[in-house]
Amino acid sequence: MAFIKKCPECGSIHLTYDSHLGEIICNDCGLVVEEKMVDTGIDLQSKFDKGEKKGRGGAPTSIQKFDKGLTTNVGEISDIYKLEPKQTRKFLRLKKWQERVSTSIERNLRLAMAELRVIASYLNLPNVIRDDAARIYNYVLQRGLVRGRSMESVIAACLYAACRSYNIPRTLDEMATASDVERKEIGRTYRFIIRKLGIKVNQSSPKDYISRFSSVLKLSPKTQNDALKVLKRAEEVELTSGRGPAGIAAAALYVAALMNDEKKTQREVADIAGITEVTIRNRYKELIEKLNLEDKLKIKELEEKAEKIKLKKKK
Repeated sequence: MAFIKKCPECGSIHLTYDSHLGEIICNDCGLVVEEKMVDTGIDLQSKFDKGEKKGRGGAPTSIQKFDKGLTTNVGEISDIYKLEPKQTRKFLRLKKWQERVSTSIERNLRLAMAELRVIASYLNLPNVIRDDAARIYNYVLQRGLVRGRSMESVIAACLYAACRSYNIPRTLDEMATASDVERKEIGRTYRFIIRKLGIKVNQSSPKDYISRFSSVLKLSPKTQNDALKVLKRAEEVELTSGRGPAGIAAAALYVAALMNDEKKTQREVADIAGITEVTIRNRYKELIEKLNLEDKLKIKELEEKAEKIKLKKKK
């Protein structure tokens, strides 16, 4: 049923849906607001065998497929061994003509959707992101914005835009690794697409990266909460502005891990965040100095030394 809230003629909200005629009718002025609507419900008049599903729809449509899953496929190549010689020639002829009738846009979509599935699987992205990226690519293709750009860079940019829209953090470096396209090229294409299509994306926040990084590093929930507290204090003193969110998040996790006696090297944290050790070191120093965390870390070190001395004396 369509998402119609009021009558376009009189503005009334008293609408009736007639499932028999497939129409939406205004009760006040009698206007047929929408007609020829498809009834997707169960056909109760048809006779079904026992165990047969009472639905009359086929496989669900998917925007991730170039034809949305509606095109008829003329068999598979493996079917050729089951046919007689005459049928084999007919099968190959039909399959060839089926592929010929497809337009250049359909051929482009077929390759692009296959590439999208590969990159999304590598990055372990959910279906909602894949659908949104496929929708963005369809808009880009219809407006002719793909010309002069590689298909891989456009697909990676669409996936990055979808991730930003749903606050699912993925860095440009991760996109570059998954798609085998340069980071600068993906960033350039991404900015071009959101400008031309007018897509509004959310500003990436360091907090979005905390749960994923801490999960990979196998840090405790307390460390994760402490890292969020460090980030909150950093935002209050405007320490996060003008800096990469992944770097700030990684440094906050590193500080929180030291405070909770969960030793992680700068190299381990940097590898997970996709940044260099120098960046971690610089952000770590900024957090320690601006938030006055040096005293806490020194106290923690002294407590650890005291515990080690006690253990030695007991032995």
